[in-house]
Amino acid sequence: MAGVKETPRQRMIGMMYLVLTALLALQVSNQILQKFVLLNDGLERTSKNFIGKNEFTVSSIASTVEQQGNNPRDVPKVAAAREVRKTTAEVYTYLEELKQQLITESNAKDDQGLYKSSALKNVDIPGNIFNNNRKGFEMQERLNTFPSQISAILKSIDIDMSFQDIAKDAKDIEIFKNDKEVRNKSFVNLNFVKSPVGAVMALISQFQNEVLNIEGEALSAITGSIGTFYFKSDVFKASVAANSNVVAAGTKFEGNLFIASSSSSAAPKMTIDGRDVPVVDGFGEISFTVPPAGQYDDRGLAKRVLKGEITVNIAGEDSVLTVDYEYFVAQPVIRVTSEVVNQLYADCANDLSIDVPALGNAYAPDFTVSNGNFIKGSRPGQVTVIPGNSGKVVIGVSSGGNKIGDVSYDIKPVPAPTIRLFDGRGQIDLSQAYPAPGPSSLVVEAIAEPTFGRTMARDANFEVTGGEVILLRNEVPRERVNISGKNVAIRNLLAASRSGDALVIRVTEVTRTNFRGNKIRSNQPEIIRMAIK
Repeated sequence: MAGVKETPRQRMIGMMYLVLTALLALQVSNQILQKFVLLNDGLERTSKNFIGKNEFTVSSIASTVEQQGNNPRDVPKVAAAREVRKTTAEVYTYLEELKQQLITESNAKDDQGLYKSSALKNVDIPGNIFNNNRKGFEMQERLNTFPSQISAILKSIDIDMSFQDIAKDAKDIEIFKNDKEVRNKSFVNLNFVKSPVGAVMALISQFQNEVLNIEGEALSAITGSIGTFYFKSDVFKASVAANSNVVAAGTKFEGNLFIASSSSSAAPKMTIDGRDVPVVDGFGEISFTVPPAGQYDDRGLAKRVLKGEITVNIAGEDSVLTVDYEYFVAQPVIRVTSEVVNQLYADCANDLSIDVPALGNAYAPDFTVSNGNFIKGSRPGQVTVIPGNSGKVVIGVSSGGNKIGDVSYDIKPVPAPTIRLFDGRGQIDLSQAYPAPGPSSLVVEAIAEPTFGRTMARDANFEVTGGEVILLRNEVPRERVNISGKNVAIRNLLAASRSGDALVIRVTEVTRTNFRGNKIRSNQPEIIRMAIK
């Protein structure tokens, strides 16, 4: 039986063999012996049909090769087919001679050529011929050598095909390998010892069928290999080759509409610029990332030529078809949009949107930042850059693992906030003296520079955290309180103040809370004078 994956016909023949061998283990009656005779007759008719079909296949192989011009690649296959037929016939004849010897020595037929029940029951003669006289061991060797002979013939014409052994011991047969009473029996003991003549006849006919089946599989493989080197177009599709797949409104679309064809049986090798291209149904699928060009013309384009090669067997010879395809690489322009795009603020979350319009949907951005850090946003191109304290920050832009370019920006220091004073009614007007004894509540606030406060709201949280408020009388300090936050407790100062005094607010430190919640302290010496009338 052939190969790992058996055909339905192979499975049927194998099943018949298993049925025959299983029946040998039973006590057989005259009726069962007659059924063996009928089974043997059916197997012999099948063998004749097999032989006729296989002989026709050999003739068909020779005729097909001749009709195709006796191509040198196919001519040896005719000889191989004939060798398969000759080898099979020799084994088949050998088995037939053993079958006739069994019939003769058992005197199985009467004068009218009919089988005699008494002879068909005989279990001694099969054992004598096949065990005592070693014919069964010889048969096993011939049957199991045959598949290797056929495989060798096929290999000589570059067909790799293997077949299983025909004559198996019980341990190698699925239904017997776990049967304690049978599994240790050899091929000869299983099939011939204590087996009736009628059953052994049918078994030998079954072996003949298995031999012919292997021949049929081999001849089918040879038939299928004839003319495989011819390129036969059987896959077609409509295609469009446009002069450009980018067309501006108001201009012409130009290209070619054509039929592309290929062969589903061909196995061409395709390469682009020396790289292998996957082939599906005969068509190469080109897909690669275009690296940036070193130089671009004044239109932002760089000319490239794609060099393709297709190696395919045409009329028995490997042919190499070449193609040069001209295309242009467009210079990718990095576009950055942001409220702070001209300068990035030091140690702040500068939100940027970085896009490369030329890449379209293929844009898969990644970034690097020198002299700073970054946080990728939720959408492609969104990035938050946190620069260092001074100098320049360089943002590297890549897409799909390919470097697109760099953009760099000056690092702008965070603008100092403006100090403003408030009382319970609002901002205090320092251009006028405050009525004595002074404001009942004093709030000292650090107000962010307007542009910074609007564009960098997450980083524009300032607070006065250091300084003092001094009560002056005749320019001499009389009382003072420390500033530790925006609300300053000045009740003691107000109790001691009188008309003509002044309050001096001296700020020494401002703390900014950045987008991460970190406190950043900075010196901001500033003095504000408030007159009291």
